[in-house]
Parts: sequence; structure tokens; C-alpha cells
Amino acid sequence: MSDWSRYDESDARVRPSRRGSRPRTKIRPAHEEAVDGTVIAVDRGRYTVQVHDGEVVMAVKARELGRRGLVIGDRVKVVGDVTGEPDTLARVVRRLERRSSLSRTADDTDPTERVIVANADQLAIVTALADPEPNARMVDRCLVAAFDAGMTALLVLTKADLASADELRAAYEPLGVTVIETSVKRDGGPEADPGFVRFREELHGLTTVLVGYSGVGKSTLVNALVPDAGRAVGVVNDVTGRGRHTSTSAIRYEVPTGGWIVDTPGVRSFGLAHVDPERFIHAFPDVSEATDERCPRGCTHESAELGCELDAWAGDDPARRARVDSIRRLLASRAAGETY
Repeated sequence: MSDWSRYDESDARVRPSRRGSRPRTKIRPAHEEAVDGTVIAVDRGRYTVQVHDGEVVMAVKARELGRRGLVIGDRVKVVGDVTGEPDTLARVVRRLERRSSLSRTADDTDPTERVIVANADQLAIVTALADPEPNARMVDRCLVAAFDAGMTALLVLTKADLASADELRAAYEPLGVTVIETSVKRDGGPEADPGFVRFREELHGLTTVLVGYSGVGKSTLVNALVPDAGRAVGVVNDVTGRGRHTSTSAIRYEVPTGGWIVDTPGVRSFGLAHVDPERFIHAFPDVSEATDERCPRGCTHESAELGCELDAWAGDDPARRARVDSIRRLLASRAAGETY
């Protein structure tokens, strides 16, 4: 018979926890040694980050970031190996506050907002004047998203040697949108094209996002702006009139003459479920002031028949009239519940 009196608690065998014996803590490391960086490319959970001294490093997201997503343009804090040497990996431990974010949804009923790029200054909507034909409603939707994000907008019309830009100019210049015509494949190359030279000048000191259908010439523009970018250039299908996706991921480039551009894959739709029409109308200060003073509460600004006073504000002024008509077209694009 065993003499149990010879045993005490020190003889007990305790099975170690599968999760380890160290207690969990909510105290996170300060990472005082972290360096500043900017995300310039995202690929399946790996992030290409340009750090403050110009080195480009590969990084993964640290666990303490949780579900916080990272997109191109995010300003981050990075620890680990930031030398940029091959086969090295750093960690992104913090995402700094975004000053702007350009978003879209899959369609106008999808509640999931997808951030395309962060901390950008302007949106360049690239559309061809022909081959493929321009889609004004797609341009409208991109403008709504840009204005809602607090970004300025450029309308870059490619293949200007194939068709006139007069109609699109008349539709968008009243909104204060800069319209630029380009034809970088004409004789003499990009430098001989005044539109391309002007577009390049508009990029100075800014981060610009390029958005548009496949086949409209975004990659051709990028290769002309950044000669070593090497973006694949596709063609337009003769049957469908649509371009083939040649750029499969977004990437940020530094333009040698100044500024940054973000080239994005060609889009087929641009949902606006995340945009509040009231926020959008306030992107136009003079029109917003008029609606606040004249229109009844809850006015949708769709027409005078519904009580909107913008027609009276515009009066016989052609510039104000064109501005009101353009804004109503954009509001209708948001309210239609259709995706282009």
C-alpha cells in the first residue's frame, strides 16, 4: 500500500498548455526603431514598401495590425530587415492615418467598400476617343468617387488622332475638370505630343491614380512616363470592343520628371454604394452654397419640378447652366443603381 504522506504538491506533474505557458498581454511593443515607408505594390499578402532612404523592401503585415487592410499609398511603419537585400523580409507594424482614400464597390447594391489607393491627390480618368468608344457614364462614376474622396480630377482622352474631343470637353469642363487630349503613338513619339507633355506637367509634386477600361491606353501612357516600367500593352477585341486585361495588379511609380503615378488594372464596373449624394454635392462649394440657401430640406437636386432651386440660381448664365446640368448628370449616375 502506498504511503501518500510522502508526497506533496511539488511531486505533481502538470501538462503544459498547447498555447504556451506565457500569459497573453494587451501591451504592444512601441517599435521605436521602426522606419517610415510607403506601400508601392501589393501581391498576395506581400507588400513592396519604399522606406525613407529610398530603399525598396519586401514586407508582411504584423499580427498586431489585425484585419486592417493595406493598399498602395498607405504610409506605414516598418521593422526588421530594411536593407532591401535579396531574400530579406520586413514587417509592417503600423498604418498611419490616411488623408484620402479612393474607393469603389462591386455595384450600387454591394455594401462592401473596396479602397483602391490611399493618400492620392488626383484621379486621372483615362478614356479613348475611339477603339474602344468612350463611355460617359463610366467617366461620371469615376468623377463622383474622386470628388467624394476630396481628390481633383483629370480627364485624359487618348487616341486623339481617331476622333474629336469636343463633345466630352463640353460635358466636363464646366465641372472644373481638366481635359487633356493625347496621342502618344503619333510621329515623333510622346515628346512630340503637346497633350502628353501637358499631362506630364500636371503630375508634378502629386500622386495621381490612373483609372480606365482595359485597352484605352493606360499602360502606353505609363511606359511613356516611366520608360523602365515595362507595363504590358494589349489590344481591343474587334468583336466585343473591349480591351484585354494586361495589367493584373496596381503599382506605384515615380515619374522621372516629378510626381508619382499609380497604374491600376482595367476596370469593367465602378459601383458607388459608399457615396452619400449630399457629401458629393458639397464637393462643389458654389453649388453647395446655392443649395443650402435656396433648396428645400431633403432636395435631391434632380429637377425644378421636384422643388430644386438650382435652375433659378443658374438663370441665363451659360456657365452656371452647364455646371448644373453636369452635376445633375453625375447625381443621376449615382442614383440610377446601375453599374458601368
